[in-house]
Amino acid sequence: MDTFIIEAIARAGYLGIFLLMALENIVPPIPSEVIMGISGLLVARGELSFWPLLFIATTGTTAGNMLWYWLGHRWGYERLRPVVERHGRWITLDWKQIERAQGYFARHGHWVVFLFRFSPFMRTFISLPAGLVHMPLGRFIAVTFAGSLIWNGMLIKGGELLGSAFAQSQEVLAWGLIGLIGIGLAVYLWRVATWKPRGEDES
Repeated sequence: MDTFIIEAIARAGYLGIFLLMALENIVPPIPSEVIMGISGLLVARGELSFWPLLFIATTGTTAGNMLWYWLGHRWGYERLRPVVERHGRWITLDWKQIERAQGYFARHGHWVVFLFRFSPFMRTFISLPAGLVHMPLGRFIAVTFAGSLIWNGMLIKGGELLGSAFAQSQEVLAWGLIGLIGIGLAVYLWRVATWKPRGEDES
């Protein structure tokens, strides 16, 4: 199973990694830590190159975030709020959290989008309030790309360094990364099962 996932990403190549990183920013249970960590192992094995990988992965991350930005920008509060209130369980997000993120914008400005790229839970969904406040598209792309570039670079380099240091034990490292998939999926399912809108918690 471990070598299957590594080889699947290796065969997918840069285009496959672009699509995986875009999807990771749309579907919560797919963690970038695993995708970039395995990609870093492939860099250590000489099957991928660091700089093209970093650029393509970051472009995929930015493209995935564009969906949430577009939804906020095009739909606005009146059309989007009922959708979030009805289906928030599946994205483990309620409207009060979106309003709170909106408050961060009011207090700290557009750099919140950059800083939240390093948050494990809000790095994707911060794009939604960015769209709701109609953050200029060029600025949104720039700060999302910059934050994602740093985050992805750290993950790739971490996987590469581990792969180089433990060249004889890459299967063990791969199993560790696969374990992160299981943990991420378990956390997501737990959040779905226990999710309640903030309004219910406060009543």
